[in-house]
Order: sequence, then C-alpha cells, then structure tokens
Amino acid sequence: MSHGFEMQPQAKPAGGDISANAVVAGLHHALQKFNKLAVFLAMIALMLTSIILTYSVVVRYFFHQPTDWQDEASVFMLVGVIFLCSAYVQSLRGHIGIEALAGFLSPRANQVRMFIVDLISFVFCAFFAWKSWTLFHEAWVDGQTTSSTFAPPLWIPYSMMALGMTVLTLQLLVQVLTRITGTVPAKEQA
Repeated sequence: MSHGFEMQPQAKPAGGDISANAVVAGLHHALQKFNKLAVFLAMIALMLTSIILTYSVVVRYFFHQPTDWQDEASVFMLVGVIFLCSAYVQSLRGHIGIEALAGFLSPRANQVRMFIVDLISFVFCAFFAWKSWTLFHEAWVDGQTTSSTFAPPLWIPYSMMALGMTVLTLQLLVQVLTRITGTVPAKEQA
C-alpha cells in the first residue's frame, strides 16, 4: 500500500518522462503552475482556518460570546484546500492506493492496469466535475445560502469543488494522453 507521504515531489508525470505531444506537455506545464499556486493558497487557508478556530474557542470560553461564522468559514476553506489540491496529489500519484496486484504483475501489465485505472478515474471525475458545475450554477442562479444565521452563499464552496474537480479531471486526462502519445525524457523536452 502506498500512502503518498513517503513520495518525493516530481516535476514530471509518473515514469519520469513528459508527453511526446506538445499540446499535452503544455497542458501538463500549465497544470504544474496551477498546482503550485493551489498548494501555496492551501497553506495560507489552513493557517487561517487554525487561527479562526482558535479565535472561536478563545472568544467562547473566555468572553462567553458565540461565534456563528467560524464553522462555515473553516469548512469553506477546507473544501477549497481538499478539492483545489487534489490534482497536485494526483500528479504525484500520492492518493492512497492498494498495491497488492502490482507485486504480482509484470511491469507491462502494471502499466496497462494503471492506464485502465487512470481512464476509469478520468470518466468518474469528469462526471463529478460536470455535476459540481451544475450545483454551482443552481446555487448562483437561485441565490442559495446555508441555513445558519451567517448564511454565506453556497456558490463559494461549490465553485471551489467544481474548479478542483475540473483540474483533477485535466490532470487525469494528461496522464491518460501521456500514456497514449508516448513520452520523451524530460531533459529533451526543455
């Protein structure tokens, strides 16, 4: 089983090579830039979330004042962190995966297995992204809010979910297309 935390960051797709197709390589490069920005923003969001929750505890305990906004603000930021960074984690192949079959299969069979998994994951994530965009649209058009007294608009978390799933779908597409189009060593691509 691989957990991802023991993995070293990669500047290129799994296998160490970049797609031989210039369009796919360009999309990969654009995704890398987006992923760097998303991880940076996620670090800030996690720090803000911890500050907000600490503030909430201190204000409620010492000053006996309720805060009705901190839970939703924290959840919204965590939704953004999780969804917007999922493509980065996928680029490292850092999601938890059970590698029981990998040890029994030949390298070629493992490549086929990974291609099939990437393809199925792509189809699932594409559907999820589409449904996320429809949720975002409904929340935006209908002016949906949460049921709390703070009542922030629901389009905020839905937009982060939709964008994150779209970028994850693109990351999976790059991985699938890289396997289809072939690769060149990373140093030849530059």
